[in-house]
This record gives sequence, C-alpha cells and structure tokens, in this order.
Amino acid sequence: MLRRQRKFTSTPIRLLIVGLGNPGKKYENTRHNVGFEVLDRFATKHGGKFKRTKELAFCSDIRVNGEKIILAKPTTFMNESGLAVQQLVRKHDLETLDALLIIHDELDLKPGTLKVKLHGGLAGHNGLKSISKHLKSNDFGRLRIGVGKPPQSQLGKNYVLKPPSRSDRIAINNCIEKATDAIEAILSHGYEMTMNEFNREI
Repeated sequence: MLRRQRKFTSTPIRLLIVGLGNPGKKYENTRHNVGFEVLDRFATKHGGKFKRTKELAFCSDIRVNGEKIILAKPTTFMNESGLAVQQLVRKHDLETLDALLIIHDELDLKPGTLKVKLHGGLAGHNGLKSISKHLKSNDFGRLRIGVGKPPQSQLGKNYVLKPPSRSDRIAINNCIEKATDAIEAILSHGYEMTMNEFNREI
C-alpha cells in the first residue's frame, strides 16, 4: 500500500496505464514498442490525445464508463522507464499499485498471445526492473504482449529492437486489438476475472 502524500484536488483516477517502449522514429514498430502501440490503439478507441507532460511522458486523460483513466508513454528509454512511472504515480497519488497497469513486450509468449498478471516476478524485462527499482515494489499489474523468442543465434536485446516478421506482425496486431478488450475487462471486472478470461492459450 502506498502512503498518501496529499488529498485529491481533482477526480481520482481509476487506473494509470503505462505502455513501455523507446522514444523516437527509429524504434517505431519494433517488438519492444508494442506497449506504445496498445496505448495508441486504446486512446484512439476512446477519443484520447497524447500531450507531453513534465512527468517524462506523453499522457492522455480519457473516460471509460465515466471513470478517469490516464494513459502514459514514457519519453525515457526502456531501461529508465521507472523514472517516468515514479513521477506519474506521485502526481496521481495512487493509493495502491493495483491501480497501475504496465503494458510491455514479452519474449516468453508467442506472437498473438497476451497474459494479464498482478504482482510477481519481472522475467528479466529491463523496463519492469527499472519500475520496480524506483517504486521499490513489484505490486503492479502487467499486460504482457507476446513477441516470441529470438533465434538461438540472436541476442534478445537485439531481437526486441527490430520489427517483427510479416506473419508475426499480423499476429501482434490482432493481439493489440485483444489487449484493448483486456484493459476494458480489467476496468469492468477486475484482474481475477480478466485473467480467467484472457490467460488461455489459443
């Protein structure tokens, strides 16, 4: 549980959703940036627009079922994602990290697969490790978007910085659409019911 540092001066947010990626055109459409892609799709679906903020992120303030949601894409590089997330958590005065959802790429899931997770380990993901370091906790939600494992001859850190193959891209695009449904399920039904619905291999 986070300590409250101030009283709310505006409408409390239902969920702070942070998509992970690297900034700049060089990294657009790479495997590491699927978190950004999910947020772009979700913002479009709900009429959101992103604006640069002093919290090291582009943010969009939207309403879903009348509840306030903040979408954020850090302007830091992936391995410094925690700098932005820490500032965002402080600004929005989250009472608990269950109100923080991180969307990120996942090597251990095949393209087209997603998993919803609450708390637990970080699976070696540099963005998650940075967030855990700055928040001093792993007690946040994750929406893991499968990008598949690299060939044995290729390092994971190089693999995620490249665009997926055509077939993988089709699967990932389908997964991005499914991810927007998963976010809405979390908002409507909570994590447990969403995990039961979405965490099944297809």
